[in-house]
Amino acid sequence: MSDKQILKQVVGIDVAQKELVVSLGRIDNQLSTEIYAGKTFPNNEKGFVDLVAWVKKLIKEDAPVLFVMEATGVYHESLAYFLDDKSWKVSIVLPNKISHYAKTLDIKTVTDKTASQAIARFGLERQLETWKRPKKSYKNLRQLTRERNQIVEQRTMAKNHLHAEESEAFPNKTTLKRIRKTIDFFDKQENEIKQEIDVLVKKDQEVSEAVA
Repeated sequence: MSDKQILKQVVGIDVAQKELVVSLGRIDNQLSTEIYAGKTFPNNEKGFVDLVAWVKKLIKEDAPVLFVMEATGVYHESLAYFLDDKSWKVSIVLPNKISHYAKTLDIKTVTDKTASQAIARFGLERQLETWKRPKKSYKNLRQLTRERNQIVEQRTMAKNHLHAEESEAFPNKTTLKRIRKTIDFFDKQENEIKQEIDVLVKKDQEVSEAVA
C-alpha cells in the first residue's frame, strides 16, 4: 500500500563463537511485523564489515535501525564495539529475556536461524535501551575479576588433586611437590591480580564508590 511507512528496523543477531546468524525485520505504521531477510557471517572483523554492507543494501534509509543481540559470554563484545565505532545503535539483551519471549512464539524447532528471528521480533516489539560502551576502567575490572575467578577454580582443582594424592596408601613425593608448586603459582597469580585491582580502584573514584 502506498501509505505504508516503515517505523522501525531491527537486525537480530544470534551470536556464537565463530559465526553470527542474522535476521532482518521491520514494522510499519499498521503495526505489521515482517522478517524479510537472513544471512550468516563469520564472527570476526571481516564478517562485521560484510554484515554492515549487507544491512545497508536492504534497509530503508529514512527509518531507524537497531542491532539487537544477546549477551553471550564475551563473543558478542567485539561486534558491539565495532558497531558502536560506526555509530550504529546497539541493544544487548540478557539471554533469559529472549528465552522467555521465544516461548511465546510458535517455534516448533529451535535453531540459530529461529533464534535470530526471535531476537529481531523482540527488538521490533519492545522499547530497548541503547547499549553504551562501559568505561575502560570498568571493562578492565571485569576482565581482572574474570581472570581471578578462573585462577581460583584451577587452584581448587589442584587442591582437590593434592588431597586425593595425599590420601593414597603410598603417595608419590615428587608428584606432591609438583602439585604444591602449582598451587603456589596460582596463589602468586591471584595476589598479582588483587594488587592490579587495588590500583585500578584507587585510580578511579567512580569505580571505587561502585565496589565499596
